[in-house]
Amino acid sequence: MSESPSLNGRRPALSRRGFLGLAGATAAGLALTACAGTGGGDKQGGDANTITFWSNHPGTSKDLELELINRFQAKYPDLKVNLVDAGKNYEEVSQKFNAALSGGELPDVVVLSDVWWFNYALNGTIEPLDSHFGSAGVQLDDYVDSLAADYLFNGKHYALPYARSTQIFYYNKDVWAKAGLPDRGPESWAEFDEWGPKIQSVVGADKWAHGWGDAKNYLAWTFQGPTWTFGGRYSDQWTLKFNDANTIAAGNYLRDSINVKKYASIRPQIATDFGTGIIASTIASTGDLKGIQKNAEGKLEFGTAFLPRPNGPGATTGGAGLAIPSRISDQRKANALKFIEFITNAANTAYFTQGTGYMPVRKSALQDPSELEFLTKNPKSKTAIDQLALTRSQDYARVFVPGADQIIGTGMEQIGLQNRDVAQAFADVTTQLQNIIDRQITPKLPK
Repeated sequence: MSESPSLNGRRPALSRRGFLGLAGATAAGLALTACAGTGGGDKQGGDANTITFWSNHPGTSKDLELELINRFQAKYPDLKVNLVDAGKNYEEVSQKFNAALSGGELPDVVVLSDVWWFNYALNGTIEPLDSHFGSAGVQLDDYVDSLAADYLFNGKHYALPYARSTQIFYYNKDVWAKAGLPDRGPESWAEFDEWGPKIQSVVGADKWAHGWGDAKNYLAWTFQGPTWTFGGRYSDQWTLKFNDANTIAAGNYLRDSINVKKYASIRPQIATDFGTGIIASTIASTGDLKGIQKNAEGKLEFGTAFLPRPNGPGATTGGAGLAIPSRISDQRKANALKFIEFITNAANTAYFTQGTGYMPVRKSALQDPSELEFLTKNPKSKTAIDQLALTRSQDYARVFVPGADQIIGTGMEQIGLQNRDVAQAFADVTTQLQNIIDRQITPKLPK
């Protein structure tokens, strides 16, 4: 897999490695995130031969996870894995994990998304894994460099990539044909703004040309790339950019597509709505591909495309990794990492990718004959891998500022659902985020 220079470069200056001064962040400050487990209490023992795996089954992957568990237990018959439904999304898993840190039974392995793992690393409640790599057989250099680097803080990795995704543009080919549009995604959001009314005239009442996810369904994540293509961004490192004219222009596009031209809608279940024909296009995770295919089967034909990308990359990576609590016993940690390594090895990440639409997290998986054959037969799945070199690292404002994903997403909801003035909504977002940065981050940064 070719790597983009912007991905390999990851973060300049104050990267995850540069957060040395943040390690002392107080529990009181972190409480603002609803993700503030202090990690207090004694180390938990428990049955070292039973690995408890907390997951939200990303990409409707429960059956796949059960198969991975069966494979692991066949290779390691002395170990048992208990799969726990820890929530319907990443937020619920994090809330459950946070509660356990405050006095419950901890899992051995927990799914943590791009915006959740970092606070736990800051607070010392998840284990730095590097010192355990050798005994668990982890070959770090076989993981896709940019994906593994997403969990790097203070020179150590606090998770390994698992259900890693990017956004792709999904479109209904049948509707596109009826609207007289070319069989491709839009090249720019300005072009799609011209297409939207044509598509809307085809889909009719109570359906929409395009659907955006709501705040809980990662609107702040999916609209980050479109904001870039307008020349805006959420932040330039720690400098917030919501008041930038180009960022406001992106927000006005979102508002007008919903409230003026009325061809778009904010929807809580975009993958389901797209697969059932309620919306004719959407930006969704590659991890939604399998579910969309299932919902669309026999109902509609659809295509996948790169996100519009004038003015640079129009999409970013996301998804989740697998972490280990720092307060469980050393033997539990060793077995947990052995499990993580196994279910993310070349054969198993290929299997998981083929079943969900997530990206293979191991370089060697792309040479696996079954993966090569699968991608040849399934060009929809290949879209995300081809687009990876054109993605960009997320802005600090979303992934490093505690609670920012929901703050940004809620502001965008107000723009779309309440037709709120964009500059005012973004001013409120800026105030909230700046307060968090000033109180929790700036005092801890190296001078």
